[in-house]
Amino acid sequence: MRIEELVLEGFKSYPVRTQITGWDSSFNAITGLNGSGKSNILDAICFVLGITNMSSMRAQNQQDLIYKRGQAGITKASVTIVFDNSDRATSPVGLENCKQITVTRQIALPNVSKYLLNGHKSQQHTIQTLFQSVQLNINNPNFLIMQGRITKVLNMRPQEILGMVEEAAGTRMFEERKDKAKKTMGKKEKRVQEITSLLEEEITPKLDTLREEKRSFLQYQKACSELERIGRVLRAWEWTEGRERVAKKEAEIAATEKAMTDLRKGKKKCGKEIEAAERRAEEVQAQREKELRKGGKFKKLEDEVGELEKVLVKIRTQVEIKTGTISDEDGKADGKENELKELQETLEQKRAQVDELTTSHGAVKDKHTALQTALTNAEELLQTLLTGLSSSGASHTGGGYMGRLADAKVRLQQASTEEEQSRVKLAMNQKELKALQVRWKEVEREAGDSQKKLQNMKAEIETFQRKVAETGWNVEKERDGENALRTGKAEVRHLTEERDAIKQRLSFLNFDYSLPHANFNRSNVKGLVASLVSLPAADYNKSTALEITAGGKLYNVVVQNEQVGKDLLSNGKLKKRVTIIPLNKIDAFKISAQKIQAASRLAPGKARLALSLVVYPEEVANAMAYVFGNTLICDDPESAKLVTFSPQVGVKSVTLDGDVYDPSGTLSGGSAPSGNGVLIRVQELLDSERKLCEAQGRLQELEQTEQRDRNGRERWKKMARELEIKEHEMHLLEEQVGGSNAARIGTEVDKVKQTITELQTALETAQQKQKDATAEIGKLEKDMDEFKNNKEGKIDELKAGVSKQKASLQKHAVVVKTKQKELQTATLELEQLEKDIETATETLAEARASVEKLRKELGKLKEQLVTNEAAFAKAERKLQDERATLTGFDNELKELGLVIKEKKQAISDADLEIKKLEHDVQTLAKEKSQANNLVANLEKQYDWILDEQESFGKRGSQYDFTAVDVALLKEKARDLEAQQKGMKKKVNPKVINMIDTVEKKEASLKKMLGTVLKDKEKIEQTIEELDRYKRDALEKTWTKVNGDFGGIFAELLPGNFAKLQPPEGQDLTQGLEVKVQLGSVWKQSLTELSGGQRSLIALSLIMSLLQFKPAPMYILDEIDAALDLSHTQHIGQLLRTRFKGSQFIVVSLKEGLFTNANVLFRTRFRDGTSIVERTAQRSTSTLYATDKENDGGEPRSRRPRATMSNS
Repeated sequence: MRIEELVLEGFKSYPVRTQITGWDSSFNAITGLNGSGKSNILDAICFVLGITNMSSMRAQNQQDLIYKRGQAGITKASVTIVFDNSDRATSPVGLENCKQITVTRQIALPNVSKYLLNGHKSQQHTIQTLFQSVQLNINNPNFLIMQGRITKVLNMRPQEILGMVEEAAGTRMFEERKDKAKKTMGKKEKRVQEITSLLEEEITPKLDTLREEKRSFLQYQKACSELERIGRVLRAWEWTEGRERVAKKEAEIAATEKAMTDLRKGKKKCGKEIEAAERRAEEVQAQREKELRKGGKFKKLEDEVGELEKVLVKIRTQVEIKTGTISDEDGKADGKENELKELQETLEQKRAQVDELTTSHGAVKDKHTALQTALTNAEELLQTLLTGLSSSGASHTGGGYMGRLADAKVRLQQASTEEEQSRVKLAMNQKELKALQVRWKEVEREAGDSQKKLQNMKAEIETFQRKVAETGWNVEKERDGENALRTGKAEVRHLTEERDAIKQRLSFLNFDYSLPHANFNRSNVKGLVASLVSLPAADYNKSTALEITAGGKLYNVVVQNEQVGKDLLSNGKLKKRVTIIPLNKIDAFKISAQKIQAASRLAPGKARLALSLVVYPEEVANAMAYVFGNTLICDDPESAKLVTFSPQVGVKSVTLDGDVYDPSGTLSGGSAPSGNGVLIRVQELLDSERKLCEAQGRLQELEQTEQRDRNGRERWKKMARELEIKEHEMHLLEEQVGGSNAARIGTEVDKVKQTITELQTALETAQQKQKDATAEIGKLEKDMDEFKNNKEGKIDELKAGVSKQKASLQKHAVVVKTKQKELQTATLELEQLEKDIETATETLAEARASVEKLRKELGKLKEQLVTNEAAFAKAERKLQDERATLTGFDNELKELGLVIKEKKQAISDADLEIKKLEHDVQTLAKEKSQANNLVANLEKQYDWILDEQESFGKRGSQYDFTAVDVALLKEKARDLEAQQKGMKKKVNPKVINMIDTVEKKEASLKKMLGTVLKDKEKIEQTIEELDRYKRDALEKTWTKVNGDFGGIFAELLPGNFAKLQPPEGQDLTQGLEVKVQLGSVWKQSLTELSGGQRSLIALSLIMSLLQFKPAPMYILDEIDAALDLSHTQHIGQLLRTRFKGSQFIVVSLKEGLFTNANVLFRTRFRDGTSIVERTAQRSTSTLYATDKENDGGEPRSRRPRATMSNS
């Protein structure tokens, strides 16, 4: 396809229709002045070829392509190209039969664009596909070399040069196919991810769930089968056990009725024995009364002893109280004495403080007076100087400087006199001191010995005080220990009496017996049931119900085994009839856990097992289960009825009020007993014993502490006594030393020394006063001189001085008031302390007097105690003598009373036991009836029982009860039943069908996944093949282009050579770079070349690429801009000789290039429009054969001819 004709209308600088014809099939050149419209022809060709980048046509938008942007009345631009399509081998697909192809592109304002193909409207992509099929892809225009292409090639990197070779080789198409294949592979990968995600997130979890449901369903079916099998075994066992229970209850009923008969006989026998014992007791009582009526001496002695005992207890209590009171009062007195000492010490400190404050207050007050006097003098001086009169009204001769000078001289004279007097007194006292010191030396040894002895005594006392402190004991600790011990003993005595009183009330719970044999172990006898049970305080309201539950069993005796019971009954000399419970033989019946749970469900929180309410030692658990294990305790009658008559429970129950509900239908009770029951009283006894035990433990700890500390305490007492003696001795020594002649002389010496010190101070004060008076006289004389010379200045100075003295006086007045207030406060506190000491002294004296009075009273009480103890002992001996006389009668009466009591208790026990046995017979009958009903119900409910009863219990059969643990089997059945109930709600019966559907879907998806993965693998193989084919094509292209490149460059620049080669250390596929040989030297870089040489290198490379696979048409826009004329000539020759198969359209301003063209088009710009003229220089086209013939076969070179201009 080659251009035959170009028609422009309204396009850029061509406002009117312009036809450009006579295009050469090989080499066409366009020239003209700048701005004449030559490049617009190239833009028009690119416009028709379908370019979309407006900037490549030097326009911003489509409006810029219309003549004067549509402002000159032209609103449409149209370009038409007529192509020669006579070569069918290179014609576009589908247009092989068209000799010419006309393509038109039109644009119009505001935004209209259309294509015409052979006069018919067509789509843009159709036109682009048409041109791409003949290697005229305008959007990747290898056939279009614009002005900047040369520079761009010179700046290309190796990878970009390789890209140009790839374009020439056509491997870019492979890249597009490769990219397309990668996109397809990406879609495949996405599909793989979708399938995988579907499998992982939906199908597999759902399948896992269904499989889990399938397993659960199969487990559910298995559990149902196993439950049915176990149920048959359990029903068979229940039927067999029910038959056996019926037989057992019949035997127990017969044994119980026999026991009732024996008890009735024993009861009758006891009644006769009671009658005989009562008759004998009456006879003995009559004899005793007869003996007592002989004088009533025993009663008198007994009353006398009782009275004496009361008096004795009273006196002992008073002695204890008095002793404690003395100890407390003595401690208080010691405390008061310590307080008095502290007050005295505080008084001394306060006196010292008052003396100090008095001294400081006097000093401050004297200073204040001095300041006041100075201020008064200064004011009088100022007044005198100003008015001539002093403030007191005297004349100026008595005031002012003269008056103050006279006063100062008087003070000087007085100070001198005081100094003289002090010197005389000081000399006299110093003389007296010398005389006293002579006398002191005479008695100094005596005084020194006494003082040394006193110092030694004080040091010894200090040592004793440290030792006493190191013992860790003191008066308070001793008193606290005695009080704690006395309190502990009193508490133990009180709790013992309380325990004994409770024990006496519960004497009927005592179980007295003699040792059956020497080796009998008392620990095997546990005691009565009532004494073995304890009840928590929270359950006291249930004591009545528990007592009624236990009945007579509450007084049964619990022993270790039956042998102990036999020994007690045969050789224990029991004083009353008892029932014995051997722990190893008792068959305790306990309500099953299932029934307890059922009762809890029926009456939540209101029904509980009696056994669970009591606390007992673990070793007697079997006996407790026997007594309390078969009855429920209910809070109210409604709960009792509900659980007792419920088929799931059906056991005896007792309400808190004592009403008994029996499953047989009987109801007993009606009123609760008054007062506390046995169990609560037993609990009171246990609490009392616990408190007593705790108190005894505390007392034992106190006694142990007292014993442990006894040595330290005795050592403290001994050292305290010795310290007291030493302190007394020191006090006597101090009095002795203070009253001696040496002490008196020493005191006089100290007094004279003090006087000398005071006189020395007075002497120094008088000397200081003289200095002050002398200084003041000098100052006054100076001031008088200054006043004479500068009266006004001196008066101002005096005024300023007065102001300062007033301010200083005001500040000091505050200090005086503060000191005065402190002195008043301290004086008041001193007076209060003196009053407090006086009060404390009186209180201490009263306390000591009170203690002494109490000690006297204690002495009298102790004398009374001795007297009364002697009288009590004497009366007690007389009473014992008289008691011995009556002991025979009393012993016999006591024994008879015990016999009567025991027999009555036996009758009561028998009545109670008979009632119990009657109740037991009723219970057994009911249990027998229940067992019969159970057997009948089982036979009625399960028909297979009668058919298979012969196999029940048979070894090796399905119903071999010895081969299974029934309890475990029941537990397993409950577990299976619970499991079945739980699973029934969760199992999915449709899971079998559902899982088949999901598994098929999973298989389908996995198959699809395999197919996609295979397709992906094939695509990857295709990409590998394309890469191999691309490399082969690239190597062939590089070889061909490299050869042409060298040849073209040698033609353009003879004697030189150029080539393309991969960069050092790299492969062909990584890039290509240009290597240039100038003469015999290979240049290392293009920067070593001149600008023209570099442009020739770029042109040579471009031409070699164009020659490899020529396009039908090439457009070159001023590619010779950077070349000189000789090189331009060479390019023209190169295009004319080497590129004969393609049509070249070259825009150039240089004659060396366009003179080689076959046809030359010149553009001119006239009147705002562009004009084109054609000149045929030489032509290889048959289109112009006629012109050649007309010119005689000579080419019409350089003869201008305008074929088509603006028309």
